[in-house]
Amino acid sequence: MNLSCPPDTSLYELAISSEQPPQPLQISPTTFKSMMSVFFDMLIERNISATLWMKLPKGDVWQAEVDRYRRLASAPYSLYTLNTYREDTLEKIDLEKSVEPANRATDLNSLGNFPPEATALIDEQGSGVSSIKELTSLALPLAAESQLRREYFLLVLSEEFCGLVLAHRPRTMRQRKPEAESQDVRSGMKASQATEEDLERRHTLLGLCSLESTTIQHILEGIHRAICYGQSATEPLAEAEELLVNWDSVVTQKLSETLNPAILGHLLTKQIQRQEDLWLGGATHRKQSDTASSLQLENEKLLNAIRLKDEFLNNVGQELRTPLSTMKTALSLLGSPNLKPPQRQRYMEMISQECDRQSSLITSVLDLIQLENVEDQTPAQPLRISDVVPGVVSTYQPLAQEKGIMLAYTIPEDLPAISCFSTWLRQIVINLLHNGIKFTPKGGQVWVRAKQQGDYVQIEFRDTGVGIPTVEIPKIFDRFYRVRQAATDDASGAGLGLSIVQQLLLRCGGSISVKSKPGEGSAFNVMLPIYH
Repeated sequence: MNLSCPPDTSLYELAISSEQPPQPLQISPTTFKSMMSVFFDMLIERNISATLWMKLPKGDVWQAEVDRYRRLASAPYSLYTLNTYREDTLEKIDLEKSVEPANRATDLNSLGNFPPEATALIDEQGSGVSSIKELTSLALPLAAESQLRREYFLLVLSEEFCGLVLAHRPRTMRQRKPEAESQDVRSGMKASQATEEDLERRHTLLGLCSLESTTIQHILEGIHRAICYGQSATEPLAEAEELLVNWDSVVTQKLSETLNPAILGHLLTKQIQRQEDLWLGGATHRKQSDTASSLQLENEKLLNAIRLKDEFLNNVGQELRTPLSTMKTALSLLGSPNLKPPQRQRYMEMISQECDRQSSLITSVLDLIQLENVEDQTPAQPLRISDVVPGVVSTYQPLAQEKGIMLAYTIPEDLPAISCFSTWLRQIVINLLHNGIKFTPKGGQVWVRAKQQGDYVQIEFRDTGVGIPTVEIPKIFDRFYRVRQAATDDASGAGLGLSIVQQLLLRCGGSISVKSKPGEGSAFNVMLPIYH
């Protein structure tokens, strides 16, 4: 049969050129698929016999909806699928091979393919096609350059309801190379990539939905042109030729000028239900995402805590090994028969210093461990600085006098009580006072002064010692850190004192800051909250 017809036209352009064109909307493929599913649901639930024309993207996510309709539909239907790609995997069941010639229907409704579920309707006694639904499932190839290649649609024709959902993919919404566009037309979406999430990322569509008879009639004319043009451009398909010849008899369903309100209500109800399901699903996914994010943060905190623990244990091991190595060396030298008394005395002092250093390290580590095990919820009692600081300063007076350092304090009796534990405040004062005396040379001075600053009480520890280089100040609160340029005869420190002070202050809501210049001394300012 020699088919000749004018080139096909875009269905989207036909729809918007109607007398009462539907309003196009920018939609996602998921929304288009949702509307298509609503039409299928209505046909299934209301048991409507219909003829369906469709062109859908290639992929399992779309084919699953069509298969669902074919599986659940109980009323007779005809299904015509238009493709701009070659559907090699489409199952084709020829009516001539399915039933005996004597029982074969001869009208157009028996053209094409039987869906697999139709065979279940054959009478077990072999009574022929009398108990088979009159079904048509026909795939119609379109020309590769068809105007429909950028369009997807579902058109439903029935005596009770006629409707159209159409999606157009404009070029301006998709910036792709021409060769990639051609490949997309030829092969469609791969089944392995055909997920709703992928579809959302790939492109946005211009969609419209219409129940108006004039618009649907224009779309039918456009489908007729596209099929005719496709058959002219390629090797004609016998079933398609017969379809075109009998076109008027295929589309004889009456296009009602008025829509049954029950049908319209059903469509709106199903769409609202689907939107609600999508919203609930989105809310569930958002909740799961928030939970996953929270778990991820908790996991990162745990991993960071484990890392810090590992670093701490590694540093403790290194710090413990150093004095042991020094003591072992000194002991081996003490065993030398040629050792002179002054050398022996120096090695004995070295062993004593390293023992003190190791003892200080162990004590500081135990203090840190005990500090981390303290419950944060334990309420602090009101504490007056004058009850703690003077006593600690007095215990360090002999050490200061031995080194030739002037040690003094000024603690007003009328200072308000602070919110801190007595043992914590004592530890803070001991560590800062010890550092001040340790790094102040003979003839220097160390002061401890206190005053109120708003809602805090400030305790200043000032000395005229060697000072701290500016670049070293941000690091002095790190665990096991010792200022390199502040070496003195007393090297027994473990490098944990300031770290402990900072942790104690953080736990009681206080803070510490430092100002220092090399050769001029340092000033540590401790801020402790007033008890309310």
